[in-house]
Amino acid sequence: MSNLAEAGAQADALAVAGSERELAALRTQWDEELEAAARSADYRVRAAAFRAVGQFRFRQKIELLRRGLEDDSPAVRGSALISLELLSRDHPGDVNGVRPMLHEVITSDSNEAVRRLALVALRNGSPQQDTVTLLLGIAEGDTAPREVRETALKVAQALRKKALAKPPGSAKP
Repeated sequence: MSNLAEAGAQADALAVAGSERELAALRTQWDEELEAAARSADYRVRAAAFRAVGQFRFRQKIELLRRGLEDDSPAVRGSALISLELLSRDHPGDVNGVRPMLHEVITSDSNEAVRRLALVALRNGSPQQDTVTLLLGIAEGDTAPREVRETALKVAQALRKKALAKPPGSAKP
């Protein structure tokens, strides 16, 4: 493979196929290059690196994703959010760990697509009331773009449904 994007695509295919051993070997092979790419001066290289975190299912790189969420480039922030959403599908704690950052992104990021990606990532977290209240406020307000309001409403409804589906007596995350 000649670049990180190709390696990420291969890693994603291995993860989907359940080839854990091969995926682990690929992670080891590309770990240092991914870290270096995440520090690149070129936003396109950084975006590819942050996207690869999710493709590689690199759970050890959650802290790195935090840095991506704070990047100046909307492309990098979006790539970090795509990876966070992917990693958090089976691990809501990944979203819960960056929830305050996600709240900040959905309320104040200047890029509408980044805001919508953050909303989608929040769907995978636990259904905390402060998040649902914030999402409903965005959905019912008139300051956010229509697509952001619609996405906020859908995610709020999904979180409410998730809260109702919890078995009685289950511990609150």
